Amino acid sequence: MTERPFTAFLVAGEESGDHLGARLMEAMKERLGDNIRFAGVGGSRMEALGLKSLFPMHEIAYHGVTAIIANLHRIVAKQQNTARAVTAANPDVLVVIDCPGFNLGVARRVRKWAPTIPIVQYVSPTVWVWRPGRAPWMAGFIDHLLAILPFEEQVHERLGGPTCTYVGHPLTQRLDRLRPGPGERRPLSDGEKPVFVVLPGSRHGEIKRLMEPFGETVANIVAEHGPMEVLLPAVPRFADEIRARTAEWRVKPTIVVGEDEKYAAFRRASLALAASGTVTLELALSGVPMVVAYKVDFIVKPFKQQLSRINSIVLPNLITGTNEIPEFLDGEATPRNLTTALGRLLGDTPERQAQISAFGRLDALMALESGTPSGLAADIVIETARKGPTAIRSKKRRSGGQAQRRLETGT
Repeated sequence: MTERPFTAFLVAGEESGDHLGARLMEAMKERLGDNIRFAGVGGSRMEALGLKSLFPMHEIAYHGVTAIIANLHRIVAKQQNTARAVTAANPDVLVVIDCPGFNLGVARRVRKWAPTIPIVQYVSPTVWVWRPGRAPWMAGFIDHLLAILPFEEQVHERLGGPTCTYVGHPLTQRLDRLRPGPGERRPLSDGEKPVFVVLPGSRHGEIKRLMEPFGETVANIVAEHGPMEVLLPAVPRFADEIRARTAEWRVKPTIVVGEDEKYAAFRRASLALAASGTVTLELALSGVPMVVAYKVDFIVKPFKQQLSRINSIVLPNLITGTNEIPEFLDGEATPRNLTTALGRLLGDTPERQAQISAFGRLDALMALESGTPSGLAADIVIETARKGPTAIRSKKRRSGGQAQRRLETGT
C-alpha cells in the first residue's frame, strides 16, 4: 500500500509572504523529498514550486484599516472559502504566513470546523505595537507561532500568546546582497556627491501620505547641504504612481524598480529617509544611517495612543534596545523635522556613528544557534504536524489593556 504523502496547506497574502512560503516549501522538500504535496494560496514563487493557488494572491492583499473596511465582505467571503478548502483537503498541517488580517480569520474557522488540523502561524502580528489582546486570542487556535524578530518570543510569553519560537529573519539569508563590496559605498569625505535613498513605502496608503513631506525634505536637504544623488527604489506595481508624484518634486530623484536595484542602491547609499517597516531593517543590515517617518490611516488616529506606550516602532531600534534612529510620527513628520535630523547624519557626526555602532550589533542579536530561518521553520512545521493540535480554545484571555501593561512592565 502506498504511503499517503505529507500534505501542507499554505496561505500567503502578499509578496513577502510568497518569499517566505517559497523558502519554507524548499526546506520542507529537502526534508521530506518526494513525499510531500502542497495546496493553498500563494504567489509566483510558491506556484513555481508546485503550489496551485486557489485564487490570485493579490485578491486578499488589503492594507490599512480603510481598505479592509471597504472590502470587508470580499475578505470574509475569501476567508470562508479558504477555510472550507482547508477542511476539505484535510492536510497534515495548515501554515498561515503573515497577513494576519486575513489569515487569522482563516485559522480560527479551521480550528472550529476541523479541530484536528494543526495550525502554524509564520510571522507574528505586531502585538508589541498594536492590539496586544490578539496574542491571548491567538493562543486559542494557533498551535505554534514562528517569530522572525528575536524579542517576540518574550512578548508572547508575557502577553499569554501561543507557543512561540524565534526562527530567524529571512533577511539574514540575504546579507550578501545587502552588504557593500569593495568600493561600492564611498565615504562622505571623498568629495563625491552623497547617495541619498528615499523610501516612501511599498503600499498605496503609505505612499499617498508620505510623498509630499518626503519631496519637500529632499529639496530642503539638497538646498542646505549641496547636491546629492537621490535614488528612490519603487516596487513594480507602484512605479507609475511614484513617477507621477515625483514629477512635482523640486529635486527629481532617479527611480529604480525591483529588489535587485533596491539592494544595489542600498550598497551605495550614504543616508536614507524611510517609511517605518521592514525596509528599516534592510537599511540597518546594509549599514545605512537613516531617519524614519510614518503617518497612520485617519481611521486609526483615535487609537494612536497605543503607539506611545512603546519606546519605538522602528525595527532596528527595537532589536538593539536603543533609540539611535530618529523617528517622526504623524504631525511630527514635517519637512523641517526630517531635514534637521538628516542633516545630523551628514559628516562624521556622533549621531551617524551611534547608528553605525548599533547596526554592528544586529548580526549577533538576530543570529540562530545553528541552521537557517527556513530550515528551522520547516522543522517546527513538520514536528507540529506530527504532534497534532495543542492550542487550547478555552485558554484564559487577558484584556488588551492588561496585556499591554504586562508588556511595558515585564511582569
